[in-house]
Amino acid sequence: MSTKQKFAVPAIFLGLLLLANACPARAQATSPSGTAGVGDNAASSSSSSAATVAATDAAAPSDAEPVAATPAGGGTAAAASTAPESDWHFTVAPYLWFPGVHGNIGGPNGGEIGFSASPGDLLSHFRIGLMGAAEPRYKRIVMPLDIMWIRLGSDRALPNTPGQGVANLHATEFFLAQKIGYRVIDSEKLKIDALAGFRYWYFGENLSFTTNTLNFSAVQSWVDPLVGGRITGILTPKVGVTIGGDVGGWGAGSQIDYQIFGLLGYRIKPALALQVGYRYLYFDYRRASGSFLDAATSGVLFGATITLK
Repeated sequence: MSTKQKFAVPAIFLGLLLLANACPARAQATSPSGTAGVGDNAASSSSSSAATVAATDAAAPSDAEPVAATPAGGGTAAAASTAPESDWHFTVAPYLWFPGVHGNIGGPNGGEIGFSASPGDLLSHFRIGLMGAAEPRYKRIVMPLDIMWIRLGSDRALPNTPGQGVANLHATEFFLAQKIGYRVIDSEKLKIDALAGFRYWYFGENLSFTTNTLNFSAVQSWVDPLVGGRITGILTPKVGVTIGGDVGGWGAGSQIDYQIFGLLGYRIKPALALQVGYRYLYFDYRRASGSFLDAATSGVLFGATITLK
């Protein structure tokens, strides 16, 4: 083999190596509009398949994290999670309270009269009334409002009077309790609220006679500061128990003013629950003149809670 042939063979072999190394670089430098090779298609398909599998795995619920149920106990929370929950909530709760009442009333001269009426007595003299509660809530800030207004009446004939006169007695009771508080514990099974506020009292009495102009009317009203609390336990998705109370007065209005209550609720729809319970409410109001009025009102109540938002 001549000297030229000896140099030609290595030169050809080196050229083939350089050309082989240059082909992948050229293929990688090919513009997106160019035709990809079979190897590129396979890589692209593998990448797409991997991305599809990853997306599918992310969308499917994991066995370790089961899908959460709605408060009503059915369905999933996937639809609810697509829209952020509002920070504001609002409920209204009309109720009917069937109490009995007993207490004492005294005048400035030291006289004292006790009184007592059963739930049936009050119901037989019931004329008109309004009872209900409402509660706006912003995050953990709660603002419960409670209102009760009732009007009682009785007409009694006066024997041995000219023209058979009649005595008409009308009594009005109204109170409004407004509180604001903070939800100290807000878990799925337990909610505890610390509350403070006031209760406004109004009593009006009117006595008139059809046979003469000797009529009598009186009004008592005052405001009591209050502190209290409320505990709600969720026994099942449909059944809950609430107990609570408050205390106040301390001489600012009455000497003492307090209540305790307990409610058992059953949720028949996500936005509607029925309740039955018991309530005890007491106050002792005294004036500087020496007149006083103390009364304990207690009995069963029935109500409904409607969630508007």
